[in-house]
Amino acid sequence: MNKYEYRMIRSNRKTLALEITKDGTLLVRAPYHVSEETINRFILEKKDWIERHQAIGRARRRDSEAEGPLSMDDLRALARQALKILPARVAYYAPKIGVTYGRITIRNQTSRWGSCSSMGNLNFNCLLMLTPPEVQDYVVVHELCHRKEMNHSPQFWAEVAQILPDYETPKRWLNEHGGALIYRMELGGST
Repeated sequence: MNKYEYRMIRSNRKTLALEITKDGTLLVRAPYHVSEETINRFILEKKDWIERHQAIGRARRRDSEAEGPLSMDDLRALARQALKILPARVAYYAPKIGVTYGRITIRNQTSRWGSCSSMGNLNFNCLLMLTPPEVQDYVVVHELCHRKEMNHSPQFWAEVAQILPDYETPKRWLNEHGGALIYRMELGGST
């Protein structure tokens, strides 16, 4: 029998999927036709994944609480800092990649580090100022490469690798530590 408590969302999807929410809850996304027995078997097969990701979430929350919440004043200061640093990084990398860009906007977001519109407008998360410079460069290059490839295809990653051959390292840093930064913003009630 399954030892995990979970919340389930059924829909017209074709496959089962698991997600660990920010509060550590196991969320199961399931097709309407899949039996509870099949779902429980799937959860047991993914036991290691569930435990690893729940532990990561607990560590992120613990680290975030130790660092303390980010107030609205903190976020404004980070946004001012980002407006000084990130446009210069964009201006440096755009000619190396061979692209142009439009407006640059700094935001405080809970789900994205950056984005690029089809018009070439770039958005960056002010929380990038709490990351190492190589992570900031990775996000800038990532978004500028979307000017060539508006997807995450192998061609897109090849474009990123041409500029940042070791892009996996800052990408991994963001995956491992980014959630804790966003959680600090949420602790401060700034979302």
